[in-house]
Amino acid sequence: MNMSIRSQDVSVGVRPLNLTGEYLTFKLGDESYGIEILNVQEIRGYDAVTQIANSPDYVKGLINLRGKVLPIVDLRIKFNLQNFDYNEFTVVIILNLSGREVGVVVDGVSDVINLKADQVRDVPSLVTSIDTTYIVGLAMLAEQMIILVDIAQLMTSQDIQIIDTANLS
Repeated sequence: MNMSIRSQDVSVGVRPLNLTGEYLTFKLGDESYGIEILNVQEIRGYDAVTQIANSPDYVKGLINLRGKVLPIVDLRIKFNLQNFDYNEFTVVIILNLSGREVGVVVDGVSDVINLKADQVRDVPSLVTSIDTTYIVGLAMLAEQMIILVDIAQLMTSQDIQIIDTANLS
């Protein structure tokens, strides 16, 4: 029996040093996610995009935001979730990733929350075919669980290359 496990198949269950602070929460389907508010530049409604030839499915295209060309990534597609028709609640969160700006499409923005250490849990160790390397913790608020996402881990080197190419356009 082959017992080797790919590194992307295991979420280690070790909490990064500090997951406290303010998070923007958003919805994808029935699940709630959170990203550090310090990465968020703005939130805007979803508008039509200019498609990029030969780009991955999850890269919806480009927008012109006040003279800057930004790539738009659909997190539903990136997370391999069911298709969803964009509606009046669909928004684009503009993020700053180490000096690179990118927009991510989500079903809707929920709230800004301030997490304390006792509200954050480790990611359970899981063996699964789903890549969970971008999940850094779980926040427990009353009866709601929020999946905390490290947006820098979510964006692969291929994603960054697409962003860089788009920003050169």
